[in-house]
Amino acid sequence: MGALHGCAFPAAREAARALARGAHHHRGALAASRVALITTAAPWQPDKGDQGPGAAYNAAAKFFSVYSGDTSADHDLRIAHVAIDRKHTSMEDSGTWFPLPALRRAAAQGMVGLPRRFHGAPTNRSQQHTLDVDCPEILARCVEDEADAALLVPNCPVCHQTVSLIARHLEANGIPTVVMGCAKDIVEHCGVPRFLFSDFPLGNSAGRPHDPESQAFTLELALRVLESAPGPRTTVHSPLRWSGSSDWKLDYSNPERLSAEEIRRMREESERARETARAIREDRLIA
Repeated sequence: MGALHGCAFPAAREAARALARGAHHHRGALAASRVALITTAAPWQPDKGDQGPGAAYNAAAKFFSVYSGDTSADHDLRIAHVAIDRKHTSMEDSGTWFPLPALRRAAAQGMVGLPRRFHGAPTNRSQQHTLDVDCPEILARCVEDEADAALLVPNCPVCHQTVSLIARHLEANGIPTVVMGCAKDIVEHCGVPRFLFSDFPLGNSAGRPHDPESQAFTLELALRVLESAPGPRTTVHSPLRWSGSSDWKLDYSNPERLSAEEIRRMREESERARETARAIREDRLIA
């Protein structure tokens, strides 16, 4: 699996190596399998405001129905539309949230097969809508593409709920899955069969930014979990660290670290975002 750069502790390093050893006997099966990529990232929309590095939360850039894209082409997908950790990551490197280029490299190396399309999952806040509409649609597209398994990559807290529900639906219909994410409590509460947890700020499920080695390692470890998990509800902790200090974990949505003015501003921004998203949904229904 290559060098385990920035590993958190020896036990995690050994766990990763054990997975790699166990997977060695099954590499042929994975190489012959088409693994669909499911993302909650949104295609860049130039008329929807700032969606680039450092952009504020932008509800106008949301999407509300499943979309698909050609896996052989490059795509400009952004995550300004979801509530990632904007203090500790800047959305500069899409390799941290959309591992399609890494998957293509893995396919070129004979590690895994790749269907003709990837799929975008909308992060509707309604669990019922996700279960009744989005899950069946993504399943239908995976079946159409003859996908043998699926890799799901969320970003914000709601994203993690969404892909967990999709993973359960795919599994119930015979498609094995692995979720690679950063919100351990949400994914484990939903009870997905296989989960690779990276202890990184939200928005970095696929590895550290500007660190191709960590991104390749994270993808390969997720694939190893997919083929070698010993039982249901398997969670594997990535041994990679975000930084030398874990203090960043105390900042996300923590009112104790915010001033009264910051809390007021964030509430106003959240309300504006809800109104924007509601208006977009209503326009879609009218159209």
